[in-house]
Amino acid sequence: MRTRVRRARRSTAASIFTAGTVAVLAAACTQTVGGDAERARPSVPDPDRSYGYVDDRCGLLQDETVQEMLEADTVTRPYSGAVCQYTLSTPGGLIDVVYTWFESGALERERDLVESRGADVTDTVIVRHPAFLAQRPDNPAACAATAAAGPGVLSWWVQFRPQNGEDACAAAEKLLSATLSGDM
Repeated sequence: MRTRVRRARRSTAASIFTAGTVAVLAAACTQTVGGDAERARPSVPDPDRSYGYVDDRCGLLQDETVQEMLEADTVTRPYSGAVCQYTLSTPGGLIDVVYTWFESGALERERDLVESRGADVTDTVIVRHPAFLAQRPDNPAACAATAAAGPGVLSWWVQFRPQNGEDACAAAEKLLSATLSGDM
């Protein structure tokens, strides 16, 4: 009987010692951090995606898609490559559009560049990609929507000629959204 009591005392003492040690170690190793918990995520949702000129498409979009999205009667693409140029015609005038894809570009570099040229920059997220809209205060008829995508950065720039009250930023964002949604 004594053996059982000793074993019980040892077991109880060991349990108390272990619990005490765990409590001391846990208290010594804990730390409170301020802020809100957020899921870890890559800087862009598609780090290996290419948005270059492929299969006669710029930014994954066919010319007809650009034409339809901007409600134009005609579309001409005089240049294609890392930069694609478009001229579209509407009853209200012309629309100039430029698409750019820089495979090794950086969003911060592009932001610094447009800010140095006097553009107002609005940060946003477009189809889960960090992005910004850039518009110069002296030219509300033109706007660029730029996003980090794949390993680089891409941008759609839109300008309405003449200035007719159309929202160039909404048009540029619409094209960028279509490009970023093209591979979903």
